[in-house]
Amino acid sequence: LDVAGRQWHYQQIEGGFTQPNGGVNQHMLSWARACSNTRDDDLLELYCGNGNFSIALADKYRRVFATEISKTSVKAAFDNKAMNQIENVDFARVSAEEFTAHMSGEHPRRRLKDCQLEDADFQTVLVDPPRAGLDEASCQMISQYPRIIYVSCNPDTLEQNLEMLSKTHEIKRFALFDQFPYTHHIESGVYLVKK
Repeated sequence: LDVAGRQWHYQQIEGGFTQPNGGVNQHMLSWARACSNTRDDDLLELYCGNGNFSIALADKYRRVFATEISKTSVKAAFDNKAMNQIENVDFARVSAEEFTAHMSGEHPRRRLKDCQLEDADFQTVLVDPPRAGLDEASCQMISQYPRIIYVSCNPDTLEQNLEMLSKTHEIKRFALFDQFPYTHHIESGVYLVKK
């Protein structure tokens, strides 16, 4: 993919989640980069899949920490990290719900024990959840961060999650990406900043 004057290389696993339209994905990645001014803080990403956003945003942050539940997607993410010679991205195979429970202290996860999360300065969170959207606990957790980049494939669950997030954040940017031409599905991007 050509984004920001650079070619990014991605391995996509058959049956694994990925953005299906490469041309539109380039626009999505460019949009996400425009929402990510170069910072000395860290990016948290939930539902990272094969590292699509993590890889392309790595140079915008000091560190990127990304989670994904699918074992094959996490393996692809590590392969993509190596292919693109990215050093500041770490991946963990946990669900968003597990990460949320870990961060709240409710249920610490062994897989996150040595990830040095206590040293992280997450000021931005990026989420690209499945059609079901974010669960309530994860939605509450991300509402604590100053900046949210929310990529959604379901306008209905996006609306539900934005009802909660708009209590703490305001929408600064909104974008539509026709990732699924000739269908009624649409990909949306929302950039929110804490009030």
